[in-house]
Amino acid sequence: MASQILCVPDLERLLEKDPYLAPYKQDFERRYGIFYHILKNIEDNEGGLDKFTKSYLTFGVNRFIDGGLYCKEWAPGAEAVFLTGDFNNWNPFSHPYKKMDFGKWELFIPPGPDGFNPVPHGSKLKVVIRSQSGEVLYRISPWARYVVRELASVNYDWVHWEPPISYRQRHPVPKKPKSLRIYESHVGIASPEGKIASYKNFTHNVLPKVKDLGYNCIQMMAVMEHAYYASFGYQITSFFAASSRYGTPDDLKELIDVAHSMGIVVLLDVVHSHASKNSEDGLNKFDGTDAGFFHSGPRGTHALWDSRLFDYSSWEVLRFLLSNLRWWIEEYGFDGFRFDGVSSMIYHHHGIGETFSGDYNEYFGMHVDEDALAYLTMANYMLHFLHPESITIAEEVSGMPALCYPVKEGGMGFDYRMAMAISDKWIQIIKELKDEDWDMGNIVFTLTNRRYGEKCVAYAECHDQALVGDKTLAFRLMDAEMYTNMSVLSPFTPVIDRGIQLHKMIRLITHALGGEAYLNFMGNEFGHPEWLDFPRKGNNESYHYARRQFHLADDQLLRYRFLNKFDRDMNKLEERFGWLSSPPAYVTEKHESDKVIAFERANLLFVFNFNPSKSYTDYRVGTEIPGKYKIVLDSDAPDYGGHNRLDHNTEFFTQKYPHNYRDHSVLVYIPSRVALVFQNMDIQN
Repeated sequence: MASQILCVPDLERLLEKDPYLAPYKQDFERRYGIFYHILKNIEDNEGGLDKFTKSYLTFGVNRFIDGGLYCKEWAPGAEAVFLTGDFNNWNPFSHPYKKMDFGKWELFIPPGPDGFNPVPHGSKLKVVIRSQSGEVLYRISPWARYVVRELASVNYDWVHWEPPISYRQRHPVPKKPKSLRIYESHVGIASPEGKIASYKNFTHNVLPKVKDLGYNCIQMMAVMEHAYYASFGYQITSFFAASSRYGTPDDLKELIDVAHSMGIVVLLDVVHSHASKNSEDGLNKFDGTDAGFFHSGPRGTHALWDSRLFDYSSWEVLRFLLSNLRWWIEEYGFDGFRFDGVSSMIYHHHGIGETFSGDYNEYFGMHVDEDALAYLTMANYMLHFLHPESITIAEEVSGMPALCYPVKEGGMGFDYRMAMAISDKWIQIIKELKDEDWDMGNIVFTLTNRRYGEKCVAYAECHDQALVGDKTLAFRLMDAEMYTNMSVLSPFTPVIDRGIQLHKMIRLITHALGGEAYLNFMGNEFGHPEWLDFPRKGNNESYHYARRQFHLADDQLLRYRFLNKFDRDMNKLEERFGWLSSPPAYVTEKHESDKVIAFERANLLFVFNFNPSKSYTDYRVGTEIPGKYKIVLDSDAPDYGGHNRLDHNTEFFTQKYPHNYRDHSVLVYIPSRVALVFQNMDIQN
């Protein structure tokens, strides 16, 4: 896109919050200029943002009021374009498209003799492309809304989806939660059975669990259609199609609607960072050329992911991707998106081989793909302008400044960014350090080290740690003993005892100190005993590890239920007090030799004793607000697999005794390996 220096309306606000960005003022102005240039072109030449981002109403195959079909494609490298399918007995050339300007092609098919749609619901279609070399190619429309793969087939088929009666939303959409507690989910593995689970299964069996656990948001992975199941949804072939391996589009609409009835918002894990290299049933070489939606040559291929990379400077790519976001919100009812692979998008090096030290020069310069920045800024602007309640989250590892600042301040407009360093820190600590060597200051620094004014999604682990080749926290802590010593009928072994206590502590301190939202991957809340591995050649196409064993948490004879109940009560406590939507915590204690961390947030006092063997009586903890304190969450409670060393009826009174820069303090008993939350009973919440 042509760039120009343009005054950013409220840039000074950003520079006041982070003066270190002042030398890069011109970079922000140029980036804003690229975004504004796109927006103005849309307004001047495309009939406005609303019309431009609803291009799915004209592209692909759409029905006219009179019953006829209007078909439109962008295939700039094609010599000729045709539509074929069941409707014309697969005659490849009987329905030619008319060539338009700017590489577009259109076709109108009049209604049938009975006045009805000439292409019946459920019939198969193909776009036929005659390339400039004369080759005839059969393709699926990039705008296809439903694709299926029959058992014996390698490739997907495009199915015209226009049921006589489509699912209609029955329940109002919940308000955007102030505190976002996210249950990261994959529909296909959401069952104990060794098979691909369905949208229906998720609706009837998983949504009640999510509600009971206290999560108010689901982040759905692997929904956009992908040919290879084991890619975890990261090799998209059809961007407008909900994966048919789990059921029909109506099944997904019902899932989202029922979630809304429970007060749960639903986010889509959207993959606009790259696309599958498939050409038979993907976007690659749609018009017979190496370009089209992607950069041509080496720039158009991701070296590590073996996938194609979008050309974000292309007008039609912007139309396609922005309309894609709009489609998932307005057709299915999604409430927002987690954008995958943002770091790969915004740098020409895609983050490959980069460590990102935090030096600001890493975020500005020729290595930054400012066209990708402009697309993401445009996406956030469009979503928040047309759907103010929508939520956007960036998976971004480099620490790009202003990612979550408003567009008018020079930011990219995301609501949240993933706090990706936290999970890495927990892995490093558990993997490399003895318990007595844990560094309290380093833990606190990692959990609180986030850019001022930018909201973060904290998580101790996500799906990445659950995948085969990595290990979940529970597996790292307890390993093989999870198979032999999780029964309540057997005595606590040192390994299981340590694992259960630390699992709870790690998740609570991450939840309460690490950000403004919290995320958990399905099953990890109860310490799922096995990793996640999709059927593939390397495991003889087995589904044994591509499932979640939810029944383990319901078994009263297994210790998984303790972790499950703690996770639920932790979320319920946050729902009651709202620490995620409160200002960041004030840390009053990070004692290295005692291994104690204490902090205040949302009128609660959190105390963690990571010491593996020492308990402390009359341990002094600083507090700002005087009063009577009582325990409201205790990881040592027997319901959570603890040792029941505390009396919850005990009242703790503050003293006018300054401690650690707080005006008051309180003396508490903190057993070893315990997390405690105290409420000031003199404050109404």
